Amino acid sequence: MKNPKFKESLFYIIPFYVLSFCALSGLLILFSASAAFSSDMTMTLKVKKAIAKLDKTTQVEAIIPLPKDIVKATMDYQGGRFFTEERKSKITRFKCTSCHNNKDISINNAGKISHDDIKIVHGDKEGPLSCNTCHYENDRDFLVTSKGSKIDMDHVYDMCGQCHFRQKKDWIGGAHGKRITYWAGERVVKNCTSCHNPHSPLFKKRWPKTYSLPLK
Repeated sequence: MKNPKFKESLFYIIPFYVLSFCALSGLLILFSASAAFSSDMTMTLKVKKAIAKLDKTTQVEAIIPLPKDIVKATMDYQGGRFFTEERKSKITRFKCTSCHNNKDISINNAGKISHDDIKIVHGDKEGPLSCNTCHYENDRDFLVTSKGSKIDMDHVYDMCGQCHFRQKKDWIGGAHGKRITYWAGERVVKNCTSCHNPHSPLFKKRWPKTYSLPLK
């Protein structure tokens, strides 16, 4: 026969554990952490303490800081900005206006062909691209939209996306292109020219190292 005092003890013990669990959960909710960035683009964590006022935060340096050569994208992704690789510092002949200006060409530079290595294989037969299709004619340090507006070289995806709009949509969502940071934390991705040559963007067909021989 079961002891009736045992049932009575359960009547008091169970509510005690339930209340203790609720109190612990409430304390955990009071503590919150959010990601933030300082002026030098260093990622920090803002930790709010339950006993402190909301305007007083303690900043601690993140374990994984953001890469240095990045810029904020011009659009949002899932409600927040993301980052892309910075491009201008990687362009060998930038700034373009150091040559493309209204100044007279010096005798020492007159015999040099600056872009003889560039072959444009971009666009179809009906509408092949030229230099001024993508480069702003009055200021070669910028790209240009189809409506004649300037585009910063770091935001090349805004120009490419005018024709390759499906690929741009996939790129924004993460289905096209590569991410260069960990999945946890801020999103930093490669831009179009990180992988594609803008003058000849098509990749050559490549077979995997091992594949089945075609059936005869």
